Amino acid sequence: MTVRFRSKSIADFASVVVVAMALSTTLSAQTPAPSTAAPVAVPAPPAPKAVTLPLGYVIGPEDVLSIVYWRDKDMTVDVTVRPDGMISLPLLNDIQAAGLTPAELRERLTGESKRYLEDPTVTVVIKQMNSRKVFVVGEVGKPGPYLLTAPTTVLQLLATVGGLREYADGKKIVIVRSGSDGKQTTFRFNYKDVLSGKNLRQNIELMPGDTVVVP
Repeated sequence: MTVRFRSKSIADFASVVVVAMALSTTLSAQTPAPSTAAPVAVPAPPAPKAVTLPLGYVIGPEDVLSIVYWRDKDMTVDVTVRPDGMISLPLLNDIQAAGLTPAELRERLTGESKRYLEDPTVTVVIKQMNSRKVFVVGEVGKPGPYLLTAPTTVLQLLATVGGLREYADGKKIVIVRSGSDGKQTTFRFNYKDVLSGKNLRQNIELMPGDTVVVP
């Protein structure tokens, strides 16, 4: 038995094959190749900027702190120490901060946080150091409060405030210091003697809370 194909059928079949091959080539070109690029790393949030702390620094009223809880954004806050020495935090409410070093406050917060969090990791950053102030009153160029950001002597502070006014009595300058028990101690300072290199021991290093009185 002899089978005969019609020429028109063969031509039609060939056309279909050609169209199918063309479509396959087009779809392959449009299909994106799998990406081999390395995944983009998401940068960690920047750490809060801290100030340089003087030796023996303890937290005081008006200081601005950044309390950072690792992996817990809801607990991470910036706070200002209130006049009563307390700070307010989520969950923990009021916590005493004044009078503690940053390390001591971190330990206290870690202990308190264990009531609510599993294995908390806390960091205390001092962002602004506003509590370490001395005060200058009387016959100086610019009386007022001044921040102690570094070790400062009486003579250095007087230079910072613009020196003595014309009619100031430089021989009777007094530094008033209040102790932790509330008692006050006074120190005498003779401006002219220190300038001439005499009795330099009276040019003491100032402490936070000191008041320099220039009559």
